[in-house]
Amino acid sequence: MSDVAIRVEDLSKTYRIELGRARYETLREALVHGAMKPVSFVRRRFAGGDGKVSDEHLVAALRGVSFELPQGQVLGLIGHNGAGKTTLLKILSRITEPSGGHAEIRGRVGSLLEVGTGFHPELTGRENVFLNGAILGMTKREIERKFDDIVAFADVERFVDTPVKRYSTGMHMRLAFAVAAFLEPEILLVDEVLAVGDAAFQRRCLGKMGEVRNEGRTVVLVSHNLAAIEALADRAIWLGSGRVVEDSDPHSCVTRYLSAQRGDGHTAALGDGVLSSVRIFDPEHPGSSAIRTGSAVCIEATITLRSALAYPRLRYELHSSRGVFVATLDTWLQLPMEEYPERLEAGIHRIATTIPMLNLVPDRYHVGVRVMAHRDVVEEIQDAFVLEVEEGDFFGTGRPPRTHHGVAALEAHWDLESTP
Repeated sequence: MSDVAIRVEDLSKTYRIELGRARYETLREALVHGAMKPVSFVRRRFAGGDGKVSDEHLVAALRGVSFELPQGQVLGLIGHNGAGKTTLLKILSRITEPSGGHAEIRGRVGSLLEVGTGFHPELTGRENVFLNGAILGMTKREIERKFDDIVAFADVERFVDTPVKRYSTGMHMRLAFAVAAFLEPEILLVDEVLAVGDAAFQRRCLGKMGEVRNEGRTVVLVSHNLAAIEALADRAIWLGSGRVVEDSDPHSCVTRYLSAQRGDGHTAALGDGVLSSVRIFDPEHPGSSAIRTGSAVCIEATITLRSALAYPRLRYELHSSRGVFVATLDTWLQLPMEEYPERLEAGIHRIATTIPMLNLVPDRYHVGVRVMAHRDVVEEIQDAFVLEVEEGDFFGTGRPPRTHHGVAALEAHWDLESTP
């Protein structure tokens, strides 16, 4: 028997774009359009058309994807949004059919593609565990044996007999992941499981994924958390525009993927929204484009308001090049209450944020920006610009911190006491 768990050959998937705004037809309109279809087809043929959908109305989500995954390997899929990663998992899960090629799967499959996929909102958590387990092909005895572990991992003991429609998104995700992971499928397909949930849950997910890998089960993992891909996967495939760009070891694949991404630089013109522009610079060396570890950094945002904004709030979120959430800068968190403006009038406002000493190691940090009115989001740009940090002698020892030392450089004082 072959040790190949998944074999994909020349897999393609094409979607049709629906143009215009869809609406419901009356019965009369439906009858008229049905009667006119043969006439319209003949007219198109005489006009030189063939009655087929125009290529400009089709989008190729996958284009000739081929690979083999041996049993017991963990495969990480990386690529930008729209690259075809989720489409590939949906085909492997038999949720959708390919337009060309085929995929062979040998083994029982468990999939977690969306929060609570396969859960019935009116059923309780307990009932959904048994329902999901049955769908995955498990016997009642197998589900009962694992039930306590599933509920404990998901941390929903108090709510296990409550309908899942009353669960929060985090509770939904925890229970869905626990069912998929604990019911021992031979092949586990996971899409962005680390994108939802608190830090403690994400650590449990990583730990469980490590256990699944050590048990010799096959896993296909999609995640924008590239650090998790490098830590968990035996192999990585980079998808771009529906094609395989690279298939190699995780570190090499992630490194080449990151080097191919083009940042927006230290200045971003953001258009006609509330956020007009954001720029970042070293206030001590304003003419230099370099931002070094240990230097001061200023982020200057220009906000254009057409009407007054009550309880204004500006928030930056930094992620490392490998998708690790690094830090938050937030006026609500960091401004003293006596300095906090209750209102910004209509007009142009420039807000400068200064970091006296940047303690991040060299990397490309993606920065998202939000303008808020207290807790309501007025405008959000998830990847507004890139902060590229270069090496700097942070400790003054001539030995600068580098990427393999972590994310942050921490200043510390060392004392040595010796007793002869």
